[in-house]
Amino acid sequence: MSVFVEPLDIGGNGPRVGIKDTIDVVGVRTRAGCRALESVAAARANADVVEGLLAAGYHLAGKTNLHELAFGTTGINRWTGTPTNPQFPAYVPGGSSSGSAVAVAEGSVDVALGTDTGGSIRIPAACCGVFGLKPSFGRVSRKGVMPRDTSLDCVGPFARDMDNLIAVMRAIDPSFGPLPDIAGVRIGLVEVNATPTILDAVSAAVAASGLSACKVQLPDFGAAYAAGLTVINAETWAACGELVGTGLVGEDVARRLQAASLTTPDDVAAANLVRDRFAAQVDAALRDFPILALPTMADAPPRLEDAADTSKLVAMTSLVRPFNLSGHPAIAIPLPAIDGYPVSLQLVAARHDDERLCAVAAHFARHINRP
Repeated sequence: MSVFVEPLDIGGNGPRVGIKDTIDVVGVRTRAGCRALESVAAARANADVVEGLLAAGYHLAGKTNLHELAFGTTGINRWTGTPTNPQFPAYVPGGSSSGSAVAVAEGSVDVALGTDTGGSIRIPAACCGVFGLKPSFGRVSRKGVMPRDTSLDCVGPFARDMDNLIAVMRAIDPSFGPLPDIAGVRIGLVEVNATPTILDAVSAAVAASGLSACKVQLPDFGAAYAAGLTVINAETWAACGELVGTGLVGEDVARRLQAASLTTPDDVAAANLVRDRFAAQVDAALRDFPILALPTMADAPPRLEDAADTSKLVAMTSLVRPFNLSGHPAIAIPLPAIDGYPVSLQLVAARHDDERLCAVAAHFARHINRP
């Protein structure tokens, strides 16, 4: 199946870019990989991020495939098809921005845009062996992006290298400034649950960077993951729940939406208390260590034959979802494969310190053995 749900030929002669099909392109239907939206009206205006890309001379090559309604972690879509993970074809491409990650990894485009509500840029970037950035919440305009109302979702770029990723950020975020000097930056190595081989790979990458590092703890990390699920369930049900009644939503996503419908206002209020507490813990750690490091995924991605029920694989996001809840920028950086499966390093910075995050990520990219 093509990574594109709709090919495009729009814009200048600059780098080719894929646009996740939750982001409006004028004259094109925004269907979010869902049959229930097959007949929606075409978008009447470009999303702000699309306008930024066109103004910078990028060439829109296509709307990219995704996990239906951007509500899944594997990238499997039984209506539009599942893009093949080009470097690791036995494994899922990751979701929800599967088509954007695959298009970059296979070279169909130079860069792509995705959205990240609970890991939907960083997980497919990790699965496909490319770079993927979730900016600080609120840093990049979401005008013209589905869902309209969210406290978690961010638009961000995929690329095969940091230079191209940074260039996209400059196009979609007019406030993105020069990269700062990173001399003296210390790394906080977050203690998390992951397979020993992945933890060793992350520690080796931090050591290879030459930056000083110490271990840090975030006591509410697990609680933040659960709270992030509560918030995304409430917000996605509010945005998409009415589609379940059409009978046209895929079984896995419909099942997850029905479960999400049980989320109560009290559940959300409790989750927001965790949000405040966890965000304060991350802020405190970042005062001592301007960059935090941890794996993007705790284990190998699921193999395709083991991923039939995508609603049971949400735990793929155990190490990324907490930073959607807190709003901090985070980036996935590919590391050398282990035993034939992809491995990825995640870096996190203070809110609105996206430039420093990208500067340190570029430093890591120069000092680690790329796959």
